[in-house]
Amino acid sequence: MFCMPFVQTTKLTHIYFKGTPLETVALKDIDLEIPEGEFFALVGASGSGKSTLVQHFNGLLQPTSGRVSVFGDDISTRINRNSLWSKVGLVFQFPERQIFSSSVYEDIAFGPRNLGLDENEVKHRVETALKDVGLPAGILQIDPATLSGGISRRVAIAGILAMQTPALVLDEPGAGLDPQAKKQILLALKRLQLEKGTTIVLITHFLEDVVDFAGLVAVLKKGELIASGRPKQVLAQPELLLGAGLEPPFPVAFTRKLSSKGVRLNSSPVTIDDLARAIQRTYQNTGPGDR
Repeated sequence: MFCMPFVQTTKLTHIYFKGTPLETVALKDIDLEIPEGEFFALVGASGSGKSTLVQHFNGLLQPTSGRVSVFGDDISTRINRNSLWSKVGLVFQFPERQIFSSSVYEDIAFGPRNLGLDENEVKHRVETALKDVGLPAGILQIDPATLSGGISRRVAIAGILAMQTPALVLDEPGAGLDPQAKKQILLALKRLQLEKGTTIVLITHFLEDVVDFAGLVAVLKKGELIASGRPKQVLAQPELLLGAGLEPPFPVAFTRKLSSKGVRLNSSPVTIDDLARAIQRTYQNTGPGDR
C-alpha cells in the first residue's frame, strides 16, 4: 500500500540574515525523505543545522530556496503552514520554557482543548501523556513553576504527546533527564510509532539511542546531508561519524581500536550484542596457531 512521505525536501537551502554581513548558510541543498510512520533520527554536531531543518517540518521556517512538503502539502503556502500545528508536534530543546499554565493539568490540557475535544477526552489524554513520561497523577494540580527542571521537561513533553498529532519532532528530549526517565520517554515514543503509526523524528547526539530505537538515520555536517540510511549501516562508519564531529557508538569505536592493533573482526558491530557475537565468531574462526 502506498504511503506518502511525512516530509520530502528538494534542494532545501536556508540562509539566515541573507544579504547582510551576518549571512549564514544553515542548510544547503538538502534532499531528504522521511517515510510516514517511521522512527527517524537526525544526528550531527552542534551547529550542523539539525534544529533549523526540523523547524521546516511544522512551518516555523520556510526555505530560502528549494521545496519542502509535509504530508504531501507544500509549506510555501500559508494555508498549508497554518494547518501544521495540528499535524506536527514539536518539542524544542528546552521544552520547559514553553510551560505557562498555573497547574500541570492545565498545561498538558491546553493543546487538546485547542483541538476542540470534549473534557472527558482531554482528561484521558492528559492522564495518558503523564503516564507516558513517568509522572504520577498526584502532580496534576501542582504549579509547574515549583517543579525541578527535569520534571518540568517531562511535563512539557507530556503536553505535546497529549496532542496525539500524526507526527512528533523532538529536539534532544532526553537532555537533562536521568537515564531512566529518558529511556521511559523513548520507549513511549516507540510505542506510539508501533501501535498508532505516529511518525517520530528524533534529534539526538546519543548514537546508542539511534541504534536502539530508530529505523532510519541521517547525518548532517555544516548544513549538508552527508549520509542517510539504516542505523547499522550508517553508524558502522567511524570515519564518517568522527568527520561529522560525532563520537561513534562504543562497539564501533572499540572495533576501530582493535583494527588499529591488527585484530580484525569479521563484521562491523554497532550494538553490544553484535560486538559480543563478532568477537565470538572471530575467535572461533581463528586457528590455534593464529592466537
